[in-house]
Amino acid sequence: MQQLMGVLIVVVCVFGGFAMHGGDFSVIWQPVELLIIGGAGLGALVLGNPAHVLTELRRQLAGLAGRKRYDAEFQRQMLLLMYELLITASQGLKALDEHVEAPQQSALFQRYPLVLAEPKLMAFIVDNFRLMAMGKISSHELESVLEQEIDAIHEELNQPSKSLHKIGEAMPGFGILAAVLGIVMAMNSVGEGAGAAEIAAKVAAAMVGTFIGIFLCYAVLDPISNMLHQMVKQELSNFESVKVVLATHAAGKPPLLAIDAGRRLVQLNTKPSFSQLEGWINALESA
Repeated sequence: MQQLMGVLIVVVCVFGGFAMHGGDFSVIWQPVELLIIGGAGLGALVLGNPAHVLTELRRQLAGLAGRKRYDAEFQRQMLLLMYELLITASQGLKALDEHVEAPQQSALFQRYPLVLAEPKLMAFIVDNFRLMAMGKISSHELESVLEQEIDAIHEELNQPSKSLHKIGEAMPGFGILAAVLGIVMAMNSVGEGAGAAEIAAKVAAAMVGTFIGIFLCYAVLDPISNMLHQMVKQELSNFESVKVVLATHAAGKPPLLAIDAGRRLVQLNTKPSFSQLEGWINALESA
């Protein structure tokens, strides 16, 4: 809803202002200019990024259009899943292996479908529980390993927003490119003896290319790249939360304290209180 409201404000203010000035919308409808600018931007995006970055960009754009992924229910499921895994780990390695070796078939993981639907987070959880099960590792060593892994994940997840931002910055240049081509065509018309009205129409159409490039940069691609950056920041908070839970557990703290340490790193808009967390755990244990 918020994104839709933002789009509405931009469209109404920009094009409504144009109409209030007495502008004719048929003048700014230039499909050839759109083809040149949009095609150049898309081609540059494909040319400048490897396939896995483009795949991740598609995933993140689909996430913007979908539901709110990391809501309060997601945080509840993630914290309870970590609690159950810590309790299971305290019962011995064999009990834990049953779940981390095939999480998709595990009844424990299946109780938390929202977390199970996040493959990157699932891999992070499962791999690091395996690491802890392989042998004795201090909390400082584990935290260092997890920080390095999160840094690598951060770089990978942030690459699509960086790439989209670069393309957005290039849009005014692509707009100028389209405008120059339009001016070339207008000057060619002069040589062919075209009238002043026809030449003026072609120059106006060429200048629309500059408008399109600036509009796509500041009103479309830059906001979208910022939204992707914010979404990645929210996704990474889940990894940070899991990291703190594992490091606190490795330091010998009881499961409830470890889970509460992870709760503190959840973003404020979805962060449960300690009493909520305790209530969830009590309900789980009494079930």
